[in-house]
Amino acid sequence: MPVIKIRNLQANIALCMNIPFRTTLGPSPSSSPITHAHQLILLGSCFTEHIGHKLAERKFNALTNPFGIVYNPLSMAQCLERLVDGNQAFTQEELFENAGLWHSWEHHGRFSKPDKNETLDSINLAYHQASEHLKKTDILLLTFGTSDLFTLRETGKVVANNHKMPAALFAPRRLSVSEIVERSVQAIKSVAHLHGVPHFKVILTVSPVRHLRNGLVENQRSKAALLLACEEICAQLDYAQYFPAYELLLDDLRDYRFYAADMVHPSDVAVDYVWQFFSDTFFAEKTRRLNERIEKIRAAAQHRPFHTNTAQYRAFAQVQMEAIANLKLEMPDLDFSKEEALFYSPIAIGISSS
Repeated sequence: MPVIKIRNLQANIALCMNIPFRTTLGPSPSSSPITHAHQLILLGSCFTEHIGHKLAERKFNALTNPFGIVYNPLSMAQCLERLVDGNQAFTQEELFENAGLWHSWEHHGRFSKPDKNETLDSINLAYHQASEHLKKTDILLLTFGTSDLFTLRETGKVVANNHKMPAALFAPRRLSVSEIVERSVQAIKSVAHLHGVPHFKVILTVSPVRHLRNGLVENQRSKAALLLACEEICAQLDYAQYFPAYELLLDDLRDYRFYAADMVHPSDVAVDYVWQFFSDTFFAEKTRRLNERIEKIRAAAQHRPFHTNTAQYRAFAQVQMEAIANLKLEMPDLDFSKEEALFYSPIAIGISSS
């Protein structure tokens, strides 16, 4: 090969080596970091469940989706306003039966049960617990999933979940940006008045989960309305902050490898990536170190040995109990009751047999 061609090839390789092959988002640490002393409530799409689960694993006082998964901003606003009131328990008249289960238009299917009274009891238990939790909530995290919603043709009622009822019952429509902003701001302010700004913070995000029932184009238009609404809500409320979960998956990772097999939901790797970004954004270094210590204990609790009645495993359990005790000295409110019960059992057996 001629020398000139070799040099050109080398130059092209060198040029490629200097070209970034993906765009990355860099976290900007929040001016209002989250600590284990805060109380949180999370509402929204199934992506909310991922973040809520990560927080719970690390012993944050976080309540996630007391109405179950909610996708559209209007239903989320209705959830908040009902929780703020605190005296709007659900009634039997608000339930309906389909396919052997009793449902609520305000709730996800995880509340649906064959027995009407059992359904109502579980709904109202969650409602009252969440209403009490909200009174002490410092941070509200809202994840908007879609600006498309369904209303009942007969009454005009907005439904959070159609529970696979016949399509003829519903009138679909898309929320405008102004509708989302107006109702969301109204609901958020009603929560803020419980606490008094500036002690109350809101984190807004748009779910990266794709809603493909009406196709790719309609999904993007739906998400666009949510993104613009989040921008305007943050402009109107100085205690609201946007978290770019949608952009992390769509523009940073930007690859189908980071979706689950259904090509709709993010994969575990993607969820972990977004969680790390969340951690870098909202946790100070002290909280991140505390999380690492909690994660070590949690990982140890997930270890399932074949033989627990051995001196070796009892020593392992004793080390974990000491780690828990040290953490509780620093943070007495952290709940390690499940881990303590797990690790104490083999220790107790060893004491009784000695």
